[in-house]
Amino acid sequence: MTEPVSTNFIHNIIDKDIASGKNGGKVYTRFPPEPNGYLHIGHAKAICINFGTAEKYNAPCNLRYDDTNPVKEDLEYVSAIEEDIHWLGFQWEKLLWASDYFDKMYEAAVELIKKGKAYVCSLNAEQIKEYRGTLKEPGKESPCRNQSVEENLQLFEEMKEGKFADGERVLRAKIDMASPNINMRDPVIYRIAHNPPHHNTGNKWCIYPMYDFAHPIEDAIEGITHSLCSLEFEDHRPLYDWVIREVGWWENPPQQIEFARLNLTNTVMSKRYLRGFVEDGAVDGWDDPRMPTIAGLRRRGYTPESIRDFCERIGVSKANSTVEISLLEHCIREDLKTKVQSRNVIENPIKVVITNYPEDKTEMIELENNKEVPEMGTREIPFSRELYVDGADFMEVPVKKYFRLFPGNEVRFKGAYFIKCEEVIKNEDGSIKELRCTYDPATRSGSGFEGRKVKGTIHFVDAKTAVKIKIRNYGYLMIPSEEEEGKYVLNPDSVEETWGYAEPSIAEAAPGERFQFFRHGYYIADSKLTTDTEKVFNRIVDLKSSWKPKK
Repeated sequence: MTEPVSTNFIHNIIDKDIASGKNGGKVYTRFPPEPNGYLHIGHAKAICINFGTAEKYNAPCNLRYDDTNPVKEDLEYVSAIEEDIHWLGFQWEKLLWASDYFDKMYEAAVELIKKGKAYVCSLNAEQIKEYRGTLKEPGKESPCRNQSVEENLQLFEEMKEGKFADGERVLRAKIDMASPNINMRDPVIYRIAHNPPHHNTGNKWCIYPMYDFAHPIEDAIEGITHSLCSLEFEDHRPLYDWVIREVGWWENPPQQIEFARLNLTNTVMSKRYLRGFVEDGAVDGWDDPRMPTIAGLRRRGYTPESIRDFCERIGVSKANSTVEISLLEHCIREDLKTKVQSRNVIENPIKVVITNYPEDKTEMIELENNKEVPEMGTREIPFSRELYVDGADFMEVPVKKYFRLFPGNEVRFKGAYFIKCEEVIKNEDGSIKELRCTYDPATRSGSGFEGRKVKGTIHFVDAKTAVKIKIRNYGYLMIPSEEEEGKYVLNPDSVEETWGYAEPSIAEAAPGERFQFFRHGYYIADSKLTTDTEKVFNRIVDLKSSWKPKK
């Protein structure tokens, strides 16, 4: 019989489990975020792996909040997490909280104490760290390690009743202070925390389980078959297995499988650092379009399809690596190029006056909405005596191989006529006031004329009907440090706010609507700032890609 083959090592493991009849052939996954910040693109990878695996095997996937540390948690983050998961196109089987299991976790801790597998310790945090030892030296046993079961049960009950201050006592697993894995050197599994009321359990508890103790119990209670997590938990897997085995309540324990976390150039993948950017005012919030949060990427204009495509392309591996952000940008270009319509938008506008064009005439010029997708049809934009062209499309003294507009040169205005620059009119300060040009009425696009050709084609907007818009062109949030190789620092020039003129239809753009600004890039009407009277556009990505597929 041929072994089942899958697209990644996680699915290979699951395929073999199903083939062997393990877990009765069932698959059950979960995504367990801590609601202490907004999710970022690294979490998007974990979401796609957990929910995507469930989809592949037509299996359930739970959303479970790790709310065992109420000091750091906020219900604002809960709403954001659920919006992100839905936006990416996934739906959970059950919405659960770690705190739903606090009673069961307490019972499991008592079970370990009764089995002589846990004890209450009076060492403080610094002493516990000192006693733990190093990678080269074994740890020392706590003076409390050999207390009787009865004494430990009494002390743990007193911890629960609030008779000790924060940090005065902890419950530790009794494993091996000489273990080569430091995580197994009598880790803390319960701590005291006299916090404000817990959002779910109120004032019932003043002791809370540590993540390494709570997580395997949560998985086991829910019947999770494959606990998929990032690679930093690999060294914690022996403790995960120890907790389930020593508590001893589950016949078919879950299996933890680790995958490489996502590292991306020009950004940072740490909720702690991202929170710092928000609190310090370096960004305008968790959904700032420069942020690598899913909320920030959504506001920036990324689509769920592009992020899922990105996660699929980077694959699932056991080795950590850093992915070039250019691949993420490639994915959004690939997604948008057949989805959005093109619009003429002028940045750094220069006025053009066509001196031989009738003053009272306006004609409509037909343009393709998307040259990649003819089915998107065409639109018409006005053309008259006074127009605006892009500042980058004119040079008074052209460089070599510059084929756009300059004195004496002729170019095609896209969809319209050949235009020749005859004269540059300047203001008193030397800046350009306008370009005086002429046009050839016989060269209208589509008229079938024959004759001379031009090398340059530029776009335009009609001065009388142009819509003024705000434009925010984003760079990378982080750039390489000039002082320390391999380190990234905040980019002080990560956003350039400017303005421009757009063709008339832009006045109808709705918040969240995306366009290709011809020759500039892909843009989205900002979901927060765009109104009926003011249009604010964020650059999603420019048009040129530096990413090259591996051969």
